[in-house]
Amino acid sequence: MTKTNFRDLSTGFKILVVIELCVYFCAVFIAIEANNRLQWSAPVTLESNIVAIYGIIFALLVLLTSLSLGLYNPRMRENYRSIFRRLILAVALGSAEFTIAISLFVAEAPFTTEVIIASAIIGLIFTCLIRYIIIRFDLLGFNKSNVLVLGAGERASIIERRMRRKVDRHGFNLYGFAIIEGDSQAGIQKEKKINIEKGALLSFVLENNIDEIIVACDERRNNLPLDELFACKIRGINIIDILDFIERETGQVAVNLIYPSWVIYSNGFASTHYLRNALDWIFNATMASAVLLLLWPVMLITALIIKIEDGIRAPIFYYQERVGLDGRVFRIIKFRSMRTDAEAHGAVWATTNDNRTTRIGNFIRKYRIDELPQVYNVLCGEMGFVGPRPERPEFVQNLIRAIPYYNERHNVKPGLTGWAQLKYPYGASEEDSQEKLKYDLYYIKHRSFLLDLNILLRTVEVILFGKGR
Repeated sequence: MTKTNFRDLSTGFKILVVIELCVYFCAVFIAIEANNRLQWSAPVTLESNIVAIYGIIFALLVLLTSLSLGLYNPRMRENYRSIFRRLILAVALGSAEFTIAISLFVAEAPFTTEVIIASAIIGLIFTCLIRYIIIRFDLLGFNKSNVLVLGAGERASIIERRMRRKVDRHGFNLYGFAIIEGDSQAGIQKEKKINIEKGALLSFVLENNIDEIIVACDERRNNLPLDELFACKIRGINIIDILDFIERETGQVAVNLIYPSWVIYSNGFASTHYLRNALDWIFNATMASAVLLLLWPVMLITALIIKIEDGIRAPIFYYQERVGLDGRVFRIIKFRSMRTDAEAHGAVWATTNDNRTTRIGNFIRKYRIDELPQVYNVLCGEMGFVGPRPERPEFVQNLIRAIPYYNERHNVKPGLTGWAQLKYPYGASEEDSQEKLKYDLYYIKHRSFLLDLNILLRTVEVILFGKGR
């Protein structure tokens, strides 16, 4: 059994997407039939194939909104009440988008507002029921891989330390850790350790229905049972390195486990893509222009409130040097969220609940409003919408010396939002920077337009629900 390339969705969630797509699609037909029978409004006389097209558009818009609100995130640890609120918001926004779309692109409205509202209500009722059944009976856990870790030492212990919770193991069932000669004794402490006799690995795997073997032993050169692994491989057992396993399951690259040959032979990390680079600025400039057109009233109000709170002579914007693409330094622009004397004694890491933050600063930082002026940096080509968060030169010099591979994050243009910001939303120390680097390297390795779009959509959830800094 192998995992698909859709990193963020387990098989169960992909099936859920298909089910809910069908639900919203069918809801349009049910609403039209109910309208024609009960005569809420003018009867709909469209042909079934035309109705099907509108049904697909309606379903896709609602699903896209659901994705942006985190409803298909397998690690979302929310109670059913919170999920229900998100479902209501997703259906409401999706229905509004559908109404606007058909009013703009269709000369004569195909059906009335009552039919659209009925479609939304019917879709919401059935979706809530499906979600409740799935949560109540834990139906998303099926089709998990049965996993055996080959090794019980220091390298294998990262699974025990970093993937302890049930939510961290949503895609697999961990059978145990097989002890290999040469493994550190300070490795696995609490998890199940297994002694497998030499030459018995294949029979053990077949008897226990193991689907995947994770190679995580400390000493590979002379202790790795290559012949037995080969025998397992040709019988359909997936063999995977622990670095690739952690990357797949957590969406990060384990910096402390990286060895140079893995980077050399691994797919990804290609920073030279001329077509992408040529289109990149056009995409970012278009997005920046759209943000300015839509949100200039918010920016104006923010500027006025900053002046009201701190006085007419207080600066609105905050300028700061940051390290960008290829290590070049540029000046970032943000709405000022801290006191004017916040760094009177030099550069200091910002922290959660920082006492230097002003009252309006707390609000605009929580909802990322302070980041809006950075669209200027995007228009100048210094930043993109998606990428690693740019750090200050004073910190970067120390981080490059302290953290292996840290400089690799400067191989791509920095961004307003990114994979690390979604997965590890705050960084205020070298330890935090190392954790964020794991996600930045994952992004650099798998960088694509679809991943960027996914990050942008999920950033909407962060902003709407105030999950920012």
